[in-house]
Amino acid sequence: MRFNPVIQAAIDLTSGALGGTACVLTGQPFDTVKVKMQTFPGLYQGFADCCRKTYSQVGLRGFYKGTGPALMAYVAENSVLFMCYGFCQQLVKKVAGLDKQAKLSDLQRATAGSMASAFAALALCPTELVKCRLQAMHEMEKSGKINQSHNTVWSVVKGILRKEGPWGFYHGFSSTLLQEVPGYFFFFGGYEVSRTLLASGRSKDELGPAHLMLSGGIAGICLWLVIFPVDCIKSRIQVLSMQGKQAGFVGTLVRIVEREGMAALYSGLSATMIRALPANGSLFLVYEYSRRTLMSQLEAY
Repeated sequence: MRFNPVIQAAIDLTSGALGGTACVLTGQPFDTVKVKMQTFPGLYQGFADCCRKTYSQVGLRGFYKGTGPALMAYVAENSVLFMCYGFCQQLVKKVAGLDKQAKLSDLQRATAGSMASAFAALALCPTELVKCRLQAMHEMEKSGKINQSHNTVWSVVKGILRKEGPWGFYHGFSSTLLQEVPGYFFFFGGYEVSRTLLASGRSKDELGPAHLMLSGGIAGICLWLVIFPVDCIKSRIQVLSMQGKQAGFVGTLVRIVEREGMAALYSGLSATMIRALPANGSLFLVYEYSRRTLMSQLEAY
């Protein structure tokens, strides 16, 4: 680290928050389609059908349901993720017996990212739960699983606190942790390997916006290909727990496979793959440039 750990953590936290904001604003409509298809695969024949029905039933605003919680979720997650990523890189250096200023290999960076994701899951789970419930509220009401609700962030939060207490915000936490830790190994690994290949012997810091966007998009694709079935189970647990206590991770997995088949675990994958390039590309582009800008500004003083 060029600065002391506290200043470096503040830089990484701020850059992660800005990157998370860019990710949500770019990819929210695709994320909404993903959650709808994961939770109610029988209602939609595919990505285009889900988009068409969502627009006809709720209009354009239907694609942006849960944007507030999504911003909170991704800003919280990426702030913690990138802040802890810096600390975890130092921990990996210590374990590997490297000097503090030494550069990590792509594999070591992937390991640090995986470790950091465990901390990010604590920040992500509550806000992700509220987001998923808002996104699938129309389908829950239409299927008769819940009575008509107010469809606002505050009404969902109040409902969780009233019926389930503070721990209710952590429905699906084990699933979140199970997807985050291995998923972010491939996320950061995919990003770093892509940057290495695109740099072609140059410093990775010299890569321009297009290469950073492409590397971020590849990172997102790597992440979602690995974690998607787990994310599907998490979405089911978080959304369907509105109607009462749900089975845990294993119980939900068995129920989906028995009733709907293995293919149901991949409902919404097309929307996620389409979303990966612009959303995760924007995440890393904004993160890298804001981080460089903040560091250069501080170095100037």
